[in-house]
Amino acid sequence: MRRQLRPPQRRVDARLLEAVRESVMADAGPVTPSRVAAAVQASGKLLGTAGALAAVESISAELNGLGPLQPLARDPLVTDIFVNGPDSVWLDRGRGLERAPVAFANEAQVRALAVRLVASGGRRLDDSSPCVDVRLDGGYRVHAVLPPISTAGTLLSVRIRREAVFSLDELSRVGMFGPLIQDVLTRMVARRLSFLVSGATGSGKTTLLATLLGLCGQGERLVLIEDASELNPVHPHVVSLESRHSNLEGGGAVDLGELVRQALRMRPDRLVVGECRGAEVRELLSAMNTGHTGAGGTIHANTAAAVPARLTALGALAGMGPDAVRLQAASALDVVVHLERTRLGRQVSSVGLVGEGASGLAVAVALATVGGEVRAGPAWPELAARLGLDPAVTPGTGVPSAAPGPP
Repeated sequence: MRRQLRPPQRRVDARLLEAVRESVMADAGPVTPSRVAAAVQASGKLLGTAGALAAVESISAELNGLGPLQPLARDPLVTDIFVNGPDSVWLDRGRGLERAPVAFANEAQVRALAVRLVASGGRRLDDSSPCVDVRLDGGYRVHAVLPPISTAGTLLSVRIRREAVFSLDELSRVGMFGPLIQDVLTRMVARRLSFLVSGATGSGKTTLLATLLGLCGQGERLVLIEDASELNPVHPHVVSLESRHSNLEGGGAVDLGELVRQALRMRPDRLVVGECRGAEVRELLSAMNTGHTGAGGTIHANTAAAVPARLTALGALAGMGPDAVRLQAASALDVVVHLERTRLGRQVSSVGLVGEGASGLAVAVALATVGGEVRAGPAWPELAARLGLDPAVTPGTGVPSAAPGPP
């Protein structure tokens, strides 16, 4: 029996590929087959019908996806990919940064990929706009920086949003927290305490927040406000709002503060800001003080104790004085859950209670993880009482025991 041979694949001429790439990238917008076909036709190459179709298919494959980085994105454990240079590609699987077995041919290829990814997100990366952040279909959030802003060449960062959402039991099994803290988090949501999840970049704040939102009552309406959509809680009633950058003319921007104001008109049962990073903290604290209990969000901070200083700094961006921030935050917020990256992975390092201290707004430690052991802090009795837990401490372990009964 004769074996049928597949016809050889037609290689796309490098000059044609470059001409089409320049034509497509000249205008912001997604790279679609129709735009590629138009660029191929405009190139003037006489390819014939079959040749033109093959060229469009091949070039579309070249101009879409993450290019050489695509195999890394297929690993379900990879959350971040970083390109520091043609031969310096790194990834994060949750255990810290690892060198990736991927390399680019040269700096020009890295820049071409960065320009193309940004263009597919509807923005432009060039000398007039050398730093750009965009969200792409498929759950990718891309940040790119061009020289001379970057002294080492084009820098590219890709954050991957995974559709899978972990349950509290799954997070507990991978070591993020133990049974006591799991019970505290469950009761915190059930009793509608307002909270912030704090930590550094990549510490798991968004992952934990999405899981906690999945614990909200099925009859509640969750309104999520994010700079770039990353939260995907398992819940039947979720409404998401996403900020919008200005267009090339400098208009059309919609910031997080405006989205918080709009969300208040949508009758939210839970108001959630994916990340407090600017003046929107004023609207969020105001909303929490108008009966919107059980609200949540994330914030960058070195420790739970540093959250008040961070809130004060963000409040200053909104024209709020330290006293205004202190009064609003002490009334609006109840709990801070702080995450850290350790050699064993992401872990809840402390749970703190927000209140007014001797020197202003403070976060008092209720529970702290020390050497893998949970210890009670000075605020534990008050937090335990608010959660319906027994504040008594088990002798010799430093682990508070939970009282039986429903939350």
